Amino acid sequence: MVKAIVGANWGDEGKGKITDMLSAEADVIVRFQGGSNAGHTIVNKYGKFALHMLPSGVFHDHTTSILGNGVALNIPFLVKELIELKKQGVPKPRLMVSDRAHIVMPYHIALDEYEEERLAGKSFGSTKSGIAPCYSDKYAKIGFQVCELFESESVLLEKLENICTLKNPVITGLYGKEPLYAQELLATLKEYRAMIKPWVADTNQFIHNALSTGKNILLEGQLGALKDTDHGIYPMVTSSSTIAGFGAVGAGIPPFEIKEVVTVVKAYSSAVGAGAFVSEIFGDEAEELRRRGGDGGEYGATTGRPRRVGWFDAVATKYGCRMQGATEVALTVVDPLGYLDEIPVCVAYEIDGERTENFPNSTKLGVAKPVLEKLPGWKCDITGIRHWEDLPRECQNYVNEIEKLIGFPITMVSNGPGRDDIIYRKKGF
Repeated sequence: MVKAIVGANWGDEGKGKITDMLSAEADVIVRFQGGSNAGHTIVNKYGKFALHMLPSGVFHDHTTSILGNGVALNIPFLVKELIELKKQGVPKPRLMVSDRAHIVMPYHIALDEYEEERLAGKSFGSTKSGIAPCYSDKYAKIGFQVCELFESESVLLEKLENICTLKNPVITGLYGKEPLYAQELLATLKEYRAMIKPWVADTNQFIHNALSTGKNILLEGQLGALKDTDHGIYPMVTSSSTIAGFGAVGAGIPPFEIKEVVTVVKAYSSAVGAGAFVSEIFGDEAEELRRRGGDGGEYGATTGRPRRVGWFDAVATKYGCRMQGATEVALTVVDPLGYLDEIPVCVAYEIDGERTENFPNSTKLGVAKPVLEKLPGWKCDITGIRHWEDLPRECQNYVNEIEKLIGFPITMVSNGPGRDDIIYRKKGF
């Protein structure tokens, strides 16, 4: 069976922990999109980890972790993460990398940096990981698939010379930077070939075989529905599809194989980077929530930047769950809210004087104002509670109200950073 784990919001919902947890019953975990531009934070017996390239199931020795064809592969970053795992005593994972995945080249990262520098105050808030330039080249048909690393040097050099011809006028003319040289890039590709060779495989065939023998497969998404290229807060989005349906494309499986979609939702809102954020809060109120939030505070796992924070947005989350096709919801980081006497919740938007509970397009989203309602807080630490009935009544009511507002069943409530900090609820309302 195939189960997808995806986010309903702007990313940073806690998908890494949920994937790590559900991996205990999985045979294969597949990252199906994105690259090193977002991190999944995991806390387990080996320590605390912020994974960027590796699937979040690498801590289980019975699983095979796969980087699918939809991934933007940063090879040096991947190798660095594997080295870090080894240093912290994590057993060597069974890893496979799709021979069809596209490679993030050094000039992709450089172009990302140059463009953010050029845009200055009007930038997209990129992580400067080269993701957008990599995917741009993929669809312009001038990117490098992993399998191309094993072509002859003459074939590679010819392609690299064409790339230099295309990119150098922009690099030198628009950005005023040093040009690319084909021979230097060829040397880089040869280094990448040696680095990645042990893990390269026909992952499509492997996954097909796993499906035909009844294996359990998890598809792990990066970021959330509101950062999707088509359905998110365009243009302040990522450069790949974050929707569960793309998991079939990015992993190489038929779409009808995805039977369950676990959509991860945060008990309050947070975001890194620019873009519309209707329920955002500021000043001391924001700093207090940021300081208490997550595991060690709300700071980007990739950039280290302070995350923007706000109250739970039922309008955006209901939309995100719908776009993901949620069959169940995992509600995360409920525990940091225990300091509040009352907890505001955004239940609707006001746009041009009219109230709506539907998530609008980006042009209308920019003028939307939050309609807030307050729920009683529980004023205590709920970390370590393992049973639903042991939660304070006010906390149960908060979860129940969120479930009612979004219209999708919350089956898991995360109340701490550890793998075991989870409360299971029955499926259904």
